[in-house]
Amino acid sequence: MAGITRRTEVLTGVSADAIPFDTLMEGQRPVVLKGVARDWPLVRDGLNSPRAAMDHLRRFYQGRPVTAYTGAPEIGGRFFYREDMGGLNFSAARTDLGAFLDAVAAHLDDPAPPCFYIGSTDLGLYLPGLREAGNELMLNHSMFAAYPPLASIWIGNRTTATCHFDMSHNIAVCVAGRRRFTLFPPDQVENLYPGPLEPTPGGQVVSLVDFRDPDYDRFPGFRAAESAGQVAEMEPGDILFYPALWWHHVEALGPFNILINYWWNTSPAFMDTPMNTLLHGLLSLRDRPEPEKAAWKALFDYYIFGPSERAGAHIPETARGALGTLDEMTARRLRAQLLQKLNR
Repeated sequence: MAGITRRTEVLTGVSADAIPFDTLMEGQRPVVLKGVARDWPLVRDGLNSPRAAMDHLRRFYQGRPVTAYTGAPEIGGRFFYREDMGGLNFSAARTDLGAFLDAVAAHLDDPAPPCFYIGSTDLGLYLPGLREAGNELMLNHSMFAAYPPLASIWIGNRTTATCHFDMSHNIAVCVAGRRRFTLFPPDQVENLYPGPLEPTPGGQVVSLVDFRDPDYDRFPGFRAAESAGQVAEMEPGDILFYPALWWHHVEALGPFNILINYWWNTSPAFMDTPMNTLLHGLLSLRDRPEPEKAAWKALFDYYIFGPSERAGAHIPETARGALGTLDEMTARRLRAQLLQKLNR
């Protein structure tokens, strides 16, 4: 990424039991914390050799099939669409983790190996006991008591997760190999040229820009994205925090790589996903006349994007209904109301 010169902020000397979660959440920007996970047994085995890290994983695997993605050497590790965008440039299959690791191991020394990738695989389900064996961050902040993170593992050789966003806050742990994250704030969405909402290579909409060789004639706004972007280079034991909805392009740079990440939200579980709102907006708002869209924007600013208490402040509390405090019961009523209207 020659066009991006800014480097993500790096904190050194942070102990594993004193991660500054309050500072990270208040800052709402990416931060690398050097070496916080360097003492994990899996990190130490990965520094010893790829096969030692593979053997470490095998000790906890109990046979549940995993979803593995495979691409030809010609895709260069970039899991994406075919040239005509009529489909994806890789295949997916359920397989045994041991067989997957064997396939990766057989190509460790190849200059242009097939591309192997396992993404977002639940640690507790597929590798029970791995976290309890010392491969775990101390998530000792009060927000995690109310909103326990989902811990997942990502395994593969030299692969690229094309630039996308997630709806959760994220802490990514570089466990084996090296990782490069290229990150963009949410306001760069237009300059990243998102592709179709479906199908997608990994469940989230991705940028259509090839970061290896950007086509500035086709995607001229990408130069502005590069000016706003930043790069985080990660070694084994480093962790990276980045907030929800930040775009991130993730390159695994070693012949064998492992990343473990923790996703969490601080909104109550009864709240619906905003992606459903976006989809409904496509259905109900996008193609209306511009004056109507401007009027609806004013209504959304008043009811949704302004202070949450504003729209109901002048109404007696007992009469506020959906304009009052949102709780599990109110959410259930709203959901029922929406379903009734959608199914009319």
